[in-house]
Amino acid sequence: MGEFKPRRRKKVCALCEGKKLNFLDAEEMSQYINEKGKILPRRATGTCAEHQRVVAREVKRARMMAVLPFTK
Repeated sequence: MGEFKPRRRKKVCALCEGKKLNFLDAEEMSQYINEKGKILPRRATGTCAEHQRVVAREVKRARMMAVLPFTK
């Protein structure tokens, strides 16, 4: 019939697990943006819809406070 494809494990949202996001922590915020400075999508970061909106808001705050660049 067909070949067996192993199922990928679903990513668990780190923010649902209790991790806090602070826009002043550039090291932590940089994992949510790519090398060009764009915000990564949910499928790449593994965040849920609710926390993806939080990530977007915190990245935008970090950009306005000059913690993260708008572009690289």
